[in-house]
Amino acid sequence: MATATVKEAFANAATLTITNLNSLGSSATAGWQSAVVNNTSDLALDALVQVVLDMENTAPANDKAVYIYAYSGIGTNYTYNATGSEGTITITNPNNFRLLGVMTYQTADAILVSQVMSVAQAFGGILPPKWGLVIINFTGAAVAASGNSITYQLLTETVV
Repeated sequence: MATATVKEAFANAATLTITNLNSLGSSATAGWQSAVVNNTSDLALDALVQVVLDMENTAPANDKAVYIYAYSGIGTNYTYNATGSEGTITITNPNNFRLLGVMTYQTADAILVSQVMSVAQAFGGILPPKWGLVIINFTGAAVAASGNSITYQLLTETVV
């Protein structure tokens, strides 16, 4: 009898719509939220996310950081106050989102590239049925009008 081997399987990379992320100003509370990603049919074990932001030519100030959070949901209820639609969001401090990562802004006119971040890890190792991202830009500079992207890749398992 042949022995089965379980291996990681990565789906093709996908991008999030970021219309309202382009030109996002620096603020401690005014941010951006992605549309919800529905995992109820893909049944992925994880989603690996990478954020690329082209910053305007403005000196670093405030926290000199971009905060990347995840929200989750079951049905149509999402972490307060995410809506599940791509657009702007005002967050409270403290907030109920899960921190995925922080990108530092040290030099004016920089292009920031995040580490690859695990959404499942932010939720204790289990990818929620529905998830999305929230970004707070508190760098002192606005995000550029173009040159930005958020890519994610779903991770499943395959038996070979």
